[in-house]
Amino acid sequence: MTRGNQRERDRERAQARTGGSKGKQAKGDGLTPEQRRERDAKALQEKAAKKAAQDAAAGNNSGGSKK
Repeated sequence: MTRGNQRERDRERAQARTGGSKGKQAKGDGLTPEQRRERDAKALQEKAAKKAAQDAAAGNNSGGSKK
């Protein structure tokens, strides 16, 4: 064994970096899957509305028709 306890130390460091928690709840947002889905859906709707508004504004400013 040429590495000695390097693997163990690396594992400890990696665990400390991730917060030491196990499982899928490493995100730390404290939301249930349903709440997370609702939050994400709302964010996507806002993003789509913003994009549509930008496209509409760009379409009005172009002055020509698209082909």
